[in-house]
Amino acid sequence: MDIDEDQGNQPVNAMDLEEEKLHFRRIVCAFKYYKKHSLARVSKSEAYLSSLPNHHQEMLLKYKQHLGVIRQCIEKNEKIINHIIRDVEYMFANVHPDSADNHDSSINHVSIISELERVQTTLKQLVRDWSAEGAKERSMCYQPIIDEVMKIFPPNLCDPGSIKVLVPGAGLGRLAFEIARKGYQCQGNEFSLFMLFASNFVLNRIRSVNAYEVFPWVHQSNNLLKAESQTRGVLFPDVNPADLPPESQFSMAAGDFLEVYVDPEQWDCVATCFFIDCAHNIVAFVETIYNILKPGGVWLNLGPLLYHFADIPNEDSIEPSYEVVREVIEKVGFQIEKEDTNVSTTYSQNQESMLQYEYKSVFFVCRKPLLKQNGLAHSGGSSPQAENSRFLDSTNT
Repeated sequence: MDIDEDQGNQPVNAMDLEEEKLHFRRIVCAFKYYKKHSLARVSKSEAYLSSLPNHHQEMLLKYKQHLGVIRQCIEKNEKIINHIIRDVEYMFANVHPDSADNHDSSINHVSIISELERVQTTLKQLVRDWSAEGAKERSMCYQPIIDEVMKIFPPNLCDPGSIKVLVPGAGLGRLAFEIARKGYQCQGNEFSLFMLFASNFVLNRIRSVNAYEVFPWVHQSNNLLKAESQTRGVLFPDVNPADLPPESQFSMAAGDFLEVYVDPEQWDCVATCFFIDCAHNIVAFVETIYNILKPGGVWLNLGPLLYHFADIPNEDSIEPSYEVVREVIEKVGFQIEKEDTNVSTTYSQNQESMLQYEYKSVFFVCRKPLLKQNGLAHSGGSSPQAENSRFLDSTNT
């Protein structure tokens, strides 16, 4: 599966292109720097341990041995990372390798340290999206969306292959993959190169179940009941990523959602999961989703409002409450058909940690009204069967 780097209809000048190249190289360098930085952190703990009184060290022999196991886990994670970044300069179907040059001589390694947490997040995302352990989270977050897609566009009443579903903020692609596996035409969109590198590895290079082992919790040293909870491995993927119907239409598009998706009335369904709070201006997301949906199309959303840019220095951000966001959704023109403001969800959580986070997420279904010939908006919510009849092949009606 090719990944297109699609920047929409916006022209890219020489300065923007150079900034993109620099960003690309910085992300590659962050992955490359993972082992050095992680082992340096272990060495610091070992050095402090060796400075303690001898009788303290004797009581901490198991901890010293544990630090050695952490080193081994980091070494094994490094092997996964090498797979992830191998030949990434060739991963974009419509970008010449020369424009994705990943030489790092011009990169300040000090500036890369801030990116290393996202490398660790990527390793944990492999568990959430592509392991048996992540099935519980996927059931909380992805399954309600998948079930709703199948309810609104039932395969026995329409040709799933003609239904175009977009998944912005697709991460490592599992939600989009599952929708495509049901027979729908599905495209995932992702902006983060961390996610794109890893999804490219999983979707394009792995062709067997549980082919690799990652150690996702090795950098979480707090709230441990047992040392083994930090150093346990997780096998992935839990399914063969090539296991799609022969006629399936599944793709990933790289780029900023607001820049890539500018053509109106292209999609039957937009499915967002833990995505809309990634916006600087959430209103722009809502307007874009409305614009790209066909009349009668639906928007499915599940997630909290974490607002990723809220506390980042030098980043602009607005953080309206859900009550205000709901008003915006209706003002833009959507009709809310279903809403649940108390959906329990977790995100990339170590199930063996003493600290457990839980979101009370919102799940809603919105519809863009059908447009009659007289130009008046009409509710499309009379019945699922009436709505879906417009997607039936005329030869079967």
